[in-house]
Amino acid sequence: MNLQKQCERYKMVSGYMETFLLVFELLFEAVGTAIIIYGGLKATFQLFLREVLKRPYNLEKVRKELTKKVLFGLEFYIVVAILGTLRDPSSQELLLLGGVVLIRTVLGYFLSKEIKEYKLGE
Repeated sequence: MNLQKQCERYKMVSGYMETFLLVFELLFEAVGTAIIIYGGLKATFQLFLREVLKRPYNLEKVRKELTKKVLFGLEFYIVVAILGTLRDPSSQELLLLGGVVLIRTVLGYFLSKEIKEYKLGE
């Protein structure tokens, strides 16, 4: 009887933990998406001011800020992938996590190289 109660308690705690992780997965996915959208909208607005209203904006600065927002948003997607793997540690989730980290690393490398190449870091 004691073992049955322990199993029930484990299932209950496991269910709460899965719900907890899922809530934060959704939250961090929303935050990452919002950061990327914000960066895109801000860059679009600055380009609009430059092209249509002929306001002075440094395109390199706009590009640098957009790149930083994209990279920062992708960091949140890595957290989402980690939480998904914790919630469901299947081989498919591990492959997804590895893929997300690989994509983020490759993008980060090339975007950082672009920033240095075009002297956007100044």
